[in-house]
Amino acid sequence: MALLAACGSPEAPGQDPSASSAVDRAVVDALAFADAPGGGETEAADSLVLRAQVALDRLAFSPGVIDGEEGRSYRLALAAFQEARGLPASGNLDEATRQALFSGQGSAATRRVVIPAAFARGPFVPDLPHETSQQARFDRLGYRSMTEALAERFHTTPDALLALNGPGTRLGAGRIVRVPAVDNVPLVKIEGDDRGWADTLQRLGVANRQPQAERIVVDRSEGTLRAYDKGGKLVAQFPVTTGSARDPLPLGTWKIKGEARNPDYQYNPDLFWDADPDDKARRLAPGPNGPVGVVWIDLSKEHYGIHGTPEPQNIGRTESHGCVRLTNWDAARLAQMVHTGTEVVFQA
Repeated sequence: MALLAACGSPEAPGQDPSASSAVDRAVVDALAFADAPGGGETEAADSLVLRAQVALDRLAFSPGVIDGEEGRSYRLALAAFQEARGLPASGNLDEATRQALFSGQGSAATRRVVIPAAFARGPFVPDLPHETSQQARFDRLGYRSMTEALAERFHTTPDALLALNGPGTRLGAGRIVRVPAVDNVPLVKIEGDDRGWADTLQRLGVANRQPQAERIVVDRSEGTLRAYDKGGKLVAQFPVTTGSARDPLPLGTWKIKGEARNPDYQYNPDLFWDADPDDKARRLAPGPNGPVGVVWIDLSKEHYGIHGTPEPQNIGRTESHGCVRLTNWDAARLAQMVHTGTEVVFQA
């Protein structure tokens, strides 16, 4: 058991069962979070912004992390939703937007849930270093604590969980915790899934079925990635981090070449201007805390891709080495939308 603000129970780094296609289905099916007895109604304690963030997240107009804060990513998500619904794209939660956004959805933004034993088991890697060059000795770049895993499952941050529950809340199998109302998703069977992608989707609360995208537009100035279907309709928007002054986003039109789900990562210090001169090339194991998170979407521009991140709270706030970063849950969702040949436009 662990305090919300502390690490989980230490475990030696090892192979996460999600990395195998032979995962015990009975165990993985137990990853569903049940509502706590008498704890399904939390509407009175939910802010309007939190409700809107959860609703936007469900509809694939991502506010980034769900934290109840009225920040830039939230306003951009609202504006994109308004545009997609034919409303004035003000980025403000006016009455017409409220009606469109909350129509057909429950009004509560949070749930009080029981932590499943299978989720509480991890395994976690509390001593995983943050420096990429020091991660090669680990055979799984998993979550460092249950708090971190819980935050990603419910599309939020450890700090937001702390705000929802208080610093004295204890985490463990059977414990009750208040979380954003991100739905459970069933475990699906994916043919040839030797990297545990179905398990990853379930642990991130991302449904296997998503709207299909034929064109992606990444806007550097707005810090957004937009997905359009074959009819040109806007079907999703995600906040992104898109390069830096030293590694600018390569403007132009590219194609998606393929995807690597739960990928190994080949660290090459020659490609990073800020790498330690003593660093050596090395292979890093898969995991949500790896440099590219849970998925790498490869582009026709060499060395460039769209991928996840181990630091979701920094999306849209920090720089990257030229690639396009999303939260792990948004990257996983995007991976279910695109296909080989999807057009990708990088614009200023």
